[in-house]
Amino acid sequence: MSTKDHEQVSIYPFAPEKREELLSKARECVFNWTTKDGWAVGVVHAFVWHKGRAWITCGVHRHRVSALRRDPRCSVVVSGIAAPDGPNGAITIKGTAIIHDDEATKRWFYPALARGPYGRNGGAMTPDMEAAAKAFEERLDSPLRVIIEIVPVKFIELDSDKMAKDTTGQLTEEERGPLLEADAKRMPAVLKQLGIE
Repeated sequence: MSTKDHEQVSIYPFAPEKREELLSKARECVFNWTTKDGWAVGVVHAFVWHKGRAWITCGVHRHRVSALRRDPRCSVVVSGIAAPDGPNGAITIKGTAIIHDDEATKRWFYPALARGPYGRNGGAMTPDMEAAAKAFEERLDSPLRVIIEIVPVKFIELDSDKMAKDTTGQLTEEERGPLLEADAKRMPAVLKQLGIE
């Protein structure tokens, strides 16, 4: 493989069902926003993937809430490490945030977050697990709490299993994604600048 081949990772997107599996099974994400002075900031959050959107929660007094009200653009980063029995790889979601404080959203979201992927994905919860989830749900229910819905605008993906298959020559052309701009245009320009063609 050439230097170019090693660096072309945009050709390894997740198949739609694998993307859904990773996002549904992951226990946590890194949520990112921009401060008013232009700094990118991120924190680790437990999250819920629900109907094609990521959902997190925090107190309304947190800086991220005022930042998102000023500029709703944000991102969510999910690693396959956060989903031990899910696909290998990572997904970044570029999206826009919607802030909720209504009772209807809280009523479905708190139980879903408290039970985590195990409870949400049909796993049988023991009475002790259910009791712990119920206690967590009750702690979440605060008048200070808001729920942030992240609406995806773009997915940036790396299916590590595809990359591993490609390294051993087993990835089919049908499994490859198209070269995105970074690999199709920007990489050749940089290689030319470096005198590597």
